[in-house]
Amino acid sequence: MTNSRQTTDLALASAVDLARMVRAGEVSPVEILDAVYDRIKTLDSRVNAFCALTEESARAHARAAEAQVAAGSPLGPLHGVPVSIKDLLLTRGVRTMRGSAVYADFVPQENAPAVDLIQAAGAIVIGKTTTPELGWKGVTDSPVTGVTRNPWNLDLTPGGSSGGAAVAVALGMGPLAVGTDGGGSIRIPASFTGVFGLKPSFGRVPVFPPSAVGVMSHVGPIAFSVRDAGLMLNGMTGADVRDPFSLPANGTDYLAACDGGAQGLRVAWSPTLGYAPVDPEVRTLCERAARVFADELGCVVEEADPGFANPAPFFKLLWACGLGAAVRDYFPAWAERMDPGLVAMVREYDGASAAELAGAHAERLKLYDVLRRFFERYDLLLTPTMPTTAWKAGVPIPVEIAGGSTAEFRYTPFTFPFNMSGHPAASVPCGIASSGMPVGLQIVGRRWADAQVLRAAAAFEEARPWPRPPMSRTA
Repeated sequence: MTNSRQTTDLALASAVDLARMVRAGEVSPVEILDAVYDRIKTLDSRVNAFCALTEESARAHARAAEAQVAAGSPLGPLHGVPVSIKDLLLTRGVRTMRGSAVYADFVPQENAPAVDLIQAAGAIVIGKTTTPELGWKGVTDSPVTGVTRNPWNLDLTPGGSSGGAAVAVALGMGPLAVGTDGGGSIRIPASFTGVFGLKPSFGRVPVFPPSAVGVMSHVGPIAFSVRDAGLMLNGMTGADVRDPFSLPANGTDYLAACDGGAQGLRVAWSPTLGYAPVDPEVRTLCERAARVFADELGCVVEEADPGFANPAPFFKLLWACGLGAAVRDYFPAWAERMDPGLVAMVREYDGASAAELAGAHAERLKLYDVLRRFFERYDLLLTPTMPTTAWKAGVPIPVEIAGGSTAEFRYTPFTFPFNMSGHPAASVPCGIASSGMPVGLQIVGRRWADAQVLRAAAAFEEARPWPRPPMSRTA
């Protein structure tokens, strides 16, 4: 039997260490699961990261995983490691509410591809994490699951829409979480809660059912450390016939890719992308992080903007029209029980023409071409992940940040362009603001260069490791 100290240590251990210890027979998957569920039962009532737990099936899978180790059976890279699933993703036999009263009783009969893949890799699904309705916004509150709170300050939001996933990881309520990112929904909460999140290259992790926002949507890992995310990505990649855009596995070991450092990489630092308002303290912390790449990691760093104008109007058109096509038929019966902001955004674009929508898609392709040319000169692009630290939970997104309007998704000006382009982009914690809240640095790579983004992020983590929220040490 494990004592309370051992339980805490297991819950806060890295996924890499847990997977190694399970393989060596040093710890049982059942013991790990006990530690994680103990923390969930102690902490989650304060933060609301989970909307469903799968404890009965998880324990059955943990016992089976323990027996496989004892029998010397072949083990996957995530064998015995607990993983949570964002509640936008299908989970066979487990209610998938998507943060919406429309789906409050929906129990799918199949898994999303990412869920199938991580289970095939040996991971144990522990539950579903909270999301705003249909993942439509960058904070996490919904009509059916309420308000999710930031573990660094319970009055503040963790961001979104993978807010529950990031909170769970930050507090040791599972070392790994599957998130989704259609405009920043992995990177926003990673920045606000002080964890690592990766939006992989488009197609790297298969998606099904198709997202309402089409090719802008990605599935990816959220973890406390970069290497944990690399391990997780090893268990998430590969083609799936349900997703016509999914990329075949190419043999890359994303955990091994985290080694090697960043020496000699050509790095662009862009504090505003040429258009974004940024809180001065956030800019200062991110600029210091960019200097680490030059002064300590051996990169060649230059300040340079990619050269595109703010694409927010085109992104919002694509976003609103995609979500509108998915939900508009529900409005007669459900609009009064849906997130008012979602309903208002969809109705705002009811009159959008086919020509306007086609024009937005054309602008998305132009953006990709600008970035393609930019990445002929640079290996990586660094920006702030968010222009500010977290704001109040359970309230509308601020109308102004750093003196600039936050209309048309300008509250997250650094993230959504790379959903439009499909490039890999990660958020690494890079400092704590005077408010006591974490700040994230975004690392963007060439298309399909996920391994290089992970390698650079891991090198930064080694140079500037980050802390967990103080609340994580009180359980």
